[in-house]
Amino acid sequence: MRATLMYGADDVRVEDVADPKIHQPTDAVVRIVLSCICGSDLWPYKSLAPTDRPRQMGHEFLGVVEETGSEVRSLRPGDVVVAPFVYSDNTCAYCREGLQTSCVHGGQWGLNGVDGGQGQATRVPHADGTLVKLPVGEDSELLPDLLTLSDVLCTGYHAALTAGVRPGDSVTVIGDGAVGLGAVISAKLLGAEQIILMGRHQVRTDLGRDFGATDVVADRGEEGIARVRELTGGEGTRRVLECVGLKDAIVQSFGVVRAGGTISRVGAPQYPEVPFGFGDFLRNITLTGGVAPARAYIEELMPHILDGSIHPGRVFDRTLSLESIADGYRAMNERTNLKVAVRP
Repeated sequence: MRATLMYGADDVRVEDVADPKIHQPTDAVVRIVLSCICGSDLWPYKSLAPTDRPRQMGHEFLGVVEETGSEVRSLRPGDVVVAPFVYSDNTCAYCREGLQTSCVHGGQWGLNGVDGGQGQATRVPHADGTLVKLPVGEDSELLPDLLTLSDVLCTGYHAALTAGVRPGDSVTVIGDGAVGLGAVISAKLLGAEQIILMGRHQVRTDLGRDFGATDVVADRGEEGIARVRELTGGEGTRRVLECVGLKDAIVQSFGVVRAGGTISRVGAPQYPEVPFGFGDFLRNITLTGGVAPARAYIEELMPHILDGSIHPGRVFDRTLSLESIADGYRAMNERTNLKVAVRP
C-alpha cells in the first residue's frame, strides 16, 4: 500500500510499504477513507533530523473495516469507523477512568510496527477498544465532521471540560487553529455566555464567530491582555483554553485569566517550564489540561454532529489526494491552509 513517511524536516514522501495484516486476534485492518494533517505533525516537519528510518505519519482517520482478528467482537467487515489519535484497549484501569491516553496496552500510531493514519490502510490494535462505529456510509457528507472526533474536536472539548466551563461562564480561547476552533464549539456546547477568541487570522476568526465566539481579539502580548480585560470589566475571564503550545500563549493565558479562574492547556507544550510565579499563586489560579483522551468523548460528542447542531468539519479548508500530501504539509506550515484533509 501507499503511506506517508517523514524522513526529516520538510521531507515528507509517499512510498510503498507493506500491506497491514492481522498480527494479534484483537487486531483489525481498516481501509482509510479520510484522514488529515494535524498541527502537531508540523513540529517534526519543522525540526526532525534527517533519518534513513522514516516514521509512518498520521493519527487522525476514519475508514471501513476490512478484516478482523478472531477475538474482535463488536466490529465486522464493512463497518465505518473512526479512530482516536491513540489506540487503547478501553478496559484497563486508566481506560475505565476515561484516561485512554494512559492505557497500559495502548500506544501511538506509526510506532512499534503499527501503521500511521496517513495511508491507504492501517492495522488497528485492540480494535474493540479503539474503534467507534459510525452510523453512516463511507460516502456520507458528514465524514469531515466525524473525522474531527479523532482529535481536534475532542481536544477542544477536553480543554473546555477540564477548565470547568459551565453555563454563564466567560471564556478566552487562545489560538485560532483547528483545536482552538474546536474549543470554541465546545465552550458553547457547555453553555459559556462570553467566548473571546484570540487570533489574528481573519478567515479563521470569522469561522470562530460562526462557531460561537462572541468577541475576537487580534492583539497579542500586553495589548491583547488589555483588550480582553476591557471586554470583561477589567477582570479577565473565568476560564482560559490554551490551544497553541508555545510559551507566549501560556504567558498570555495568565494575563487574561480572572482571579480564582482556571487555565486549561491542551496545546502540545514546546517549552520545558511553566511561568507560574508567586503573583499568579496569590491570585489562586488553577492550571490544568493535558493530552485529550479522545476515546472518552467520541460517543458523547457524536450526536451533536449527527443532529446537525455543530459542523466542526468546516475547519478543513482543503482536501488533497494522498499522493499530494506533501503540498498539504507545506500549506499548513506556511499557514495558507487551516487544516488539510486527505483522501487516499
